[in-house]
Amino acid sequence: MYKIIIVDDDEEVREGIIECIDWNSHGFEVAAECSDGSEALAAARKHKPDLILSDICMPYMDGIELARQIQTVSPHTKVIILTGYDDFDYAQQALRLKVYDFIVKPMTAGELRAMLDKVKLDMDREAASRLSLQQLSAKLHQSMPLLKERFLERLMNEPVSEDEVLSNLHDFGLPPVCPPCLVLTVHIDDLDKLRQERWRSGLDLPCFAAYNVALDVAEEKQAVVFRTREETIAVLLFGMEETPLYEMAFHVAEELRRCTETFLKFTVTIGIGEVCAKLGDLPRSYQSSAAAAGYRFVLGKNRIISIRDMEGASTAPKQPNQDWGNKFAALLKTGTSEEAEALVGQFIADLRSTLLPADGCCLHIQAVIIAMMNIMRELCQSDTPLFAHLEQTLADIHRFTTLHDTELWLKDLCCEAVSQLSGQRGDFAQAGVRSAIAYIEEHFADEHFSVRQVCRHVHLSKSYLSTIFKQQTDQTIMEFATRLRMEKAKELLLAPLKSYEVAAKVGYSDPQYFSVQFKKQTGLSPTEFRDRLTKARR
Repeated sequence: MYKIIIVDDDEEVREGIIECIDWNSHGFEVAAECSDGSEALAAARKHKPDLILSDICMPYMDGIELARQIQTVSPHTKVIILTGYDDFDYAQQALRLKVYDFIVKPMTAGELRAMLDKVKLDMDREAASRLSLQQLSAKLHQSMPLLKERFLERLMNEPVSEDEVLSNLHDFGLPPVCPPCLVLTVHIDDLDKLRQERWRSGLDLPCFAAYNVALDVAEEKQAVVFRTREETIAVLLFGMEETPLYEMAFHVAEELRRCTETFLKFTVTIGIGEVCAKLGDLPRSYQSSAAAAGYRFVLGKNRIISIRDMEGASTAPKQPNQDWGNKFAALLKTGTSEEAEALVGQFIADLRSTLLPADGCCLHIQAVIIAMMNIMRELCQSDTPLFAHLEQTLADIHRFTTLHDTELWLKDLCCEAVSQLSGQRGDFAQAGVRSAIAYIEEHFADEHFSVRQVCRHVHLSKSYLSTIFKQQTDQTIMEFATRLRMEKAKELLLAPLKSYEVAAKVGYSDPQYFSVQFKKQTGLSPTEFRDRLTKARR
């Protein structure tokens, strides 16, 4: 018996349709009657109908929108639209949504019966096709390897009851797994490069070849081998106590690594996870093995990495111990390509010593790149093409599988940045110093005058402006400002002004401090200086 839902905003129409048909004789039962599309959609979620008979024009949700959403909620459900002659445009939309058929209002009971018989006949044919045991058996046989892999992958990613595990293992012809268990994962090094350079057939030959090597190595062991959708190979070991199990894991991993390198001429990195005492903990062992393999970013490729060893190294510092962003910023301001390569080498060595996983290393590298970009924008008169696509540059880091590869890339990036800036540094520095001098000459008499004000005016950092100012004037900013103040004070001391008035006019609110600074510059107090000038004029 097929289920049908009747949808019309007119209650009398719904009742008329329901009462005029002997539904059982046509192979249908009315699962629900609804007054609009939204109510019908909720009913469809609940009853999973085979057929919906719906008016096209209704409030809240019309028949067109209902047909569109039914395709997502219940794709197998067929929809027949009740439409008037004036609803041609709606009917065209319904055609595009592939509704089963239309019935034009006003309709007769005979027309509706004929339509029900037609749709039931089609449904019977579809059901017969789907239920063909021969077809189902063939499809199941073809799909069995993939179903087995998907079950094992599910076993590694979510808790599954022991009964279900054992039942499925039996159905797939796999040995019964008994704890303790351990998972190791095999990751092909430079997989994308292999596909481009050596395995161009379009088939996933490197993964298939490595999978077959894993099957051969684990053939006589208590092991289950399968491929994952993350393009890795997983090996589940079991059937012995924890210590022998770990020893077996290293033996299998080393044999697998050696055979792959010897016979396939490429390398793999293998992660060994935690031992789990029950089947429900397999996801933890699988995830820890993948995490262990992730340390190849720091340790390098073609090796076996145990999560137990990496967790044992957790006492090592987990963050770089220097402010690398500022170091790279300073490099771009004054450094050379040789210094750039040396600094990148120091930075990568510092990252490697932390034993951070790949994501942690990438975050620190991205922070350095952002610091470099900010300095490039500060120093360049116009936007630099080097970091024109910053998001892509930051994403490029994830292309590399080891810190060594990342180091080479970062060295090229830094050297290119230094090269781009080298021709602009001199002109830019001179312009910055000239602008700073003009500002100081105009504002040195302000008692609130500060180096920060000058930096803000010329849009340069304090450290950078101080460096280039000293290089070009042989004075610090405050030494330069103090000299201007003292020269102005000498002029004012010729006028009939008190010392404290002179101090205020050259930016000193404290006359005593002014006197100290004046004597430091001239060797005389303000009063002594004025007296000497007065005597000289006589």
